[in-house]
Amino acid sequence: MTAYDDALASLQVAGRLPSVSAAVARGGTPAWEGCVSVLPDVSVTTASAYRIGSITKTLTAVLVLQLRDEGRLALDDPIGRLVPGTGYADATIRDLLAHTAGLQSEPVGPWWERVDGGCVAELLAANDGSGRVAGPGAFYHYSNLGFALLGEAVARVRGASWWEIVRERLLGPLGMTATTYHPPADHAPGRSVDHFAHTLSAEPHADTGAMAPAGQLWSTVGDLLRWADFLATGHPDVLSAATLDEMSAPAPPAQSYGLGLRLLAQGERTLVGHTGSMPGFQASLFVDRSTRDAVVALADATTGLGAEQVPELLLAASGAAGPGSGEVAPWRPSARPVPAIVGEVLGVWFWGNTGLGLEWRDDELQVRDLRSGTLEERFRIDGDGFVGVDGYHRGERLRVHRRADGAPGHLEVATFVWTRVPYDPQAPIPGGPAPDA
Repeated sequence: MTAYDDALASLQVAGRLPSVSAAVARGGTPAWEGCVSVLPDVSVTTASAYRIGSITKTLTAVLVLQLRDEGRLALDDPIGRLVPGTGYADATIRDLLAHTAGLQSEPVGPWWERVDGGCVAELLAANDGSGRVAGPGAFYHYSNLGFALLGEAVARVRGASWWEIVRERLLGPLGMTATTYHPPADHAPGRSVDHFAHTLSAEPHADTGAMAPAGQLWSTVGDLLRWADFLATGHPDVLSAATLDEMSAPAPPAQSYGLGLRLLAQGERTLVGHTGSMPGFQASLFVDRSTRDAVVALADATTGLGAEQVPELLLAASGAAGPGSGEVAPWRPSARPVPAIVGEVLGVWFWGNTGLGLEWRDDELQVRDLRSGTLEERFRIDGDGFVGVDGYHRGERLRVHRRADGAPGHLEVATFVWTRVPYDPQAPIPGGPAPDA
């Protein structure tokens, strides 16, 4: 086991990730890849595809800059020249790339990432410009809608669908054969993790339709290392290094975003790339353009991956044996159905004004301080209540006091009273000394 493996294991535990794959390149050469998976019914490896979310935007941005370099558009062109009928006709291509056009973050309608998307005509009709949050250049405001408009501009200028252009002008020349529009047969399943029960729920894999240029694609860590190295060096059949220099420069007023690329400060160097998020998935891709050191991480969880922390953690590691040498025990989801008596008490409770989180893990009811995340108490089921196995109340009985309708009203252990709201007037006054007394 290497330091890379130890770093990946720590990411999996900290994020409660059902699976996470990662890869590192040094000087443009793949140096390591690894995968941790605790999915009970699916085999996931480093060859498995994950949804990459907004990393898709970097591909859309490169397609736009290709057109600029060919003289077929200018960055200061208004998007309305290329996409007539948009309610944001005066927004410039430059501002859309840099998220400084003042567009709202999401399109009008249901959460676009979770539902099958409609056509472009429907998208344009629903977004008439009234949702604008700022004037052009006022401040950085991330907009998924803006990249949908950019993707449509590319499609109209090229006279083909956005996805056809991605395949022909990006994936083909770069040999990215594992990057797809729809999930391939060998893909990680999108999951969300219940914060308190530690159970898994399936997330939808929607076809985002007109919003696809903002976040639709699926890929592998191997394919994305190719993309990361392209962002560092360019490619004669795709985009020059000089244009990538332009894309990688901070776009005022933001200092952490260029033209379709995120800029991430790491010590004395700046990495470029992007993060990604879709229901059931998170992603991180960054490269040091001066050294061609790159890192990619893909997880099948709606939340939990610290995408901005991934580069620092993995690029600081090495192929040498790690200090933990594989000793980090992985986080695992609850293996059995949550007992009824447990399910009804999970969640947030209060001792006075102090917030407590009750979770079910390893067949125990675990109590965490919501301020610090510190594990304070552990209980096991005992009849119609619980008994403490660790912490201040070890050996004490935790009782569930019910309201007239049978629902839990408050919990009580050795005169300590826990309520669903601070100082619930319908419950006894919280008693007992302070837990750290």
